[in-house]
Amino acid sequence: MELSSHQIVMLITIALYLVGMVVIGVLCSRKTDNVGDFYLGGRKLGPFVTAMSAEASDMSGWLLMGLPGVAYAYGIAEASWTAIGLAVGTYINWLVVSKRLRKYSQACGAITLPEFFTNRHRDKKKILTLIAALIIIVFFIPYTGSGFAACGKLFESLFGVDYHLAMIVSAIVIISYTTIGGFLAASTTDFIQSIIMTIALIVVVIFGINMAGGIVEVMNNAYSMPGYFSVTHSFDVLNKTTSEYGTLNIFSTLAWGLGYFGMPHVLLRFMAISDSKKLKTSRRVATVWVVISLAVATFIGVVGLAMSQKGVIDPLYDGGDPETIIVAIANLLASFGPLTAIVGGLIIAGILASTMSTADSQLLAASSAVSENLFSQVFKMAPRYSEWVKWD
Repeated sequence: MELSSHQIVMLITIALYLVGMVVIGVLCSRKTDNVGDFYLGGRKLGPFVTAMSAEASDMSGWLLMGLPGVAYAYGIAEASWTAIGLAVGTYINWLVVSKRLRKYSQACGAITLPEFFTNRHRDKKKILTLIAALIIIVFFIPYTGSGFAACGKLFESLFGVDYHLAMIVSAIVIISYTTIGGFLAASTTDFIQSIIMTIALIVVVIFGINMAGGIVEVMNNAYSMPGYFSVTHSFDVLNKTTSEYGTLNIFSTLAWGLGYFGMPHVLLRFMAISDSKKLKTSRRVATVWVVISLAVATFIGVVGLAMSQKGVIDPLYDGGDPETIIVAIANLLASFGPLTAIVGGLIIAGILASTMSTADSQLLAASSAVSENLFSQVFKMAPRYSEWVKWD
């Protein structure tokens, strides 16, 4: 597949972004002096990095691809209730869990969640450590692998690059900055990636509205399909049918927010903040960002459908993949010239960032479960971190 000029510019932009992530890993490695620094950043994170890295690592590619795709193909009912559940879950998690976990984890000298459970409940047999570590390993290693695969598919679909090669290169980049700089590198890159994700959302929605003919045209298109713009009905764009979005469906999608209370890569951010008093600021930043980003991502699906109906982009609901709506908009933007190609590259980098921010955090959580929890604590194959470091 021969690349066009705007695709080459996009590739260069993405390549520079990937190199930048590795450079950040190298810089963060200079602040990593021991195991505690590597797995928990020495509890030195500021409130903004804590908030944004936690939410970026949680959202993954679902924010920029999955949620707009759902809104595009089925209306806003499912997307809206899911977004509400996630927003509420985010706030309650920060309000109830964060401060307690920060204080208790430091008091008992824990740098991983399995170690926290063991120390908190005085489990001398390390049964809790074993169970928690195995759960993290079993579920996070495949999830991390799926993140590598998603990166490969993105490059393959966009540029015709060999899937396996793209996946390997993406994996090498993620593993490199994570293993070089540890938790601090993962958190810092996640913070930067959250900014790129935000820029991508804003640019896509503004450009999409403009190409669809303005906000009035977008809204008129949505209202012209009965049930599409309703939170009590689900609209099938392909078959032009409307169905009731029942109570069970509403509670099922709202329940997505419950997942926050058990996500190690999010909970570790609570443990890593420099001062528990700063968690209030982090909670506000995280909640505001989640609410706005989820709302914008949902609306991108609405805008994308209006663009399809107008013929600006090819319809994705008839044989296409609705989750690629943001990719289609980015490609259209990139085709206008070199400068817009750079912006299009940043949007694709935003999609890549959303995947990488989750993969690096899960990779770190899985590696800590293996080395610190299983090898050091359960099987006694290496010195425990708490045996040679004393907390202040």
